[in-house]
Amino acid sequence: MYPMKAPFSAYLDGIAPALRKISDALGETYDYVSILSTDSVGFSIGMSQRKKSVNNETLTTERGTVVRVYRNGLYSEYAFNELDPSDPSAAVREIRTALDAQLALLKATDTQVFDTAALPDEPLQLRVEKETGRLPENEDMEALVSFLSNLSDRGMAEVEGAVECSVRGSSTHISKLFLTKNRDLRQSYVQSEGAIAVMAPNAAGEMKMAYKGVSGLGGPEIFDGLTDVLEQLPKMMKDLLRAEKIVPGEYEIITDPGITGLIAHEAFGHGVEMDMFVKERALGADYIGKRVGSENVTMHEGALCAESVTAYAFDDEGTLAGDVVEIDRGILRAGISDALSALRLGTEPTGNGKRQNFAHKAYARMTNTMFDSGTDSLDDMIASVSHGYLLSGSESGMEDPKHWGIQCIISRGYEIRDGKLTGKVVSPVIMTGYVPDLLGNISMRSADRVVEGNGACGKGYKEWVKVADGGPYLKTKARLG
Repeated sequence: MYPMKAPFSAYLDGIAPALRKISDALGETYDYVSILSTDSVGFSIGMSQRKKSVNNETLTTERGTVVRVYRNGLYSEYAFNELDPSDPSAAVREIRTALDAQLALLKATDTQVFDTAALPDEPLQLRVEKETGRLPENEDMEALVSFLSNLSDRGMAEVEGAVECSVRGSSTHISKLFLTKNRDLRQSYVQSEGAIAVMAPNAAGEMKMAYKGVSGLGGPEIFDGLTDVLEQLPKMMKDLLRAEKIVPGEYEIITDPGITGLIAHEAFGHGVEMDMFVKERALGADYIGKRVGSENVTMHEGALCAESVTAYAFDDEGTLAGDVVEIDRGILRAGISDALSALRLGTEPTGNGKRQNFAHKAYARMTNTMFDSGTDSLDDMIASVSHGYLLSGSESGMEDPKHWGIQCIISRGYEIRDGKLTGKVVSPVIMTGYVPDLLGNISMRSADRVVEGNGACGKGYKEWVKVADGGPYLKTKARLG
């Protein structure tokens, strides 16, 4: 149990009355008005043998406001980061001028737009302050820099052949205020993540990297877990330095929780973001209610699935966080949506409307994406494999939502023959396949489950947001190369 709650922003509490006046004034012209105002503070640190960087910006630090309005089937938005709370009428004039200009431009260019209904606005008041151990704005930065620098030095000393050891950490205290005519939602939480990466050349002179991170819903205390991470890196690097090239082919595989999460993210992550359904860019739209995996496949998505870096109380459109069962024992049941996509599709929003920041559009985005656990032990899973690999170390992945192709780049594969690990290591490993085949071959699931939230996810090549994914160990079949 953490010792304190993350206090909601005094700045947002202070400007809330002015924002309410802006909402009321705009409500005289528009049929729906929402205001999202954010105030997020934090820091990021990068430490290596060659350089040190400390700054007060992270992916999620921001301060600003976005107003969304609706009239005659059209939605418009206007974002700003300066507000004089003593003169809300000035902001109203500025917003009206900007919105009128947007509508005039649409009319002048004869732009085709979606004719969408007004969003519902049920009354609700909510104030959530999630627990944390420490606050980034109160952190002893000198002590933290010393701690991370020491980890970098230890990595160099403890990992054989190391030529560089970089350590990074970021922590952000996020506060968000969402207002409509009938809603007043306020939330505050802290998310943090850190990682260590060690580099060393193998006998052929090829540079290899051993990497692992920590993340969680909490403050800089999360970085204490990097000490345990460092203890795992020497073995990881030894495995990488002696690794062989894999012989391409189809194999039985066991995925560790990190690779399981990578599959979850790439297989049924972007592919069931329902704004893609609206644009007819995802095959998943045609498979709702149909089988896409074996009976061993149940997958969840939502900010309520786990207390990870993405565990918020409501999304950036004021929809309460959810826990969506996307796949239920192999049957695709639902996708995830932002509020406007849900309106256009005639479904309920799932609490997945997320913005990169206040000045960016809200899209349907992932939060926690994970496979459900089973009852099998890892030992039994290994014993069941005739010839295959235990895959570990997520590096990157990509998917084709239109045709359900998937490609995952994996750090290491540990060979299994006749139910036993042989000691042979292969690296790197590229896993490819057709998503329903990959999920259809899942035959075993371990009882444990891990959720990881290092890094971020883009929508295409941009619109970066925090995500987390994971699950248990899985046994399936895939093509490796």
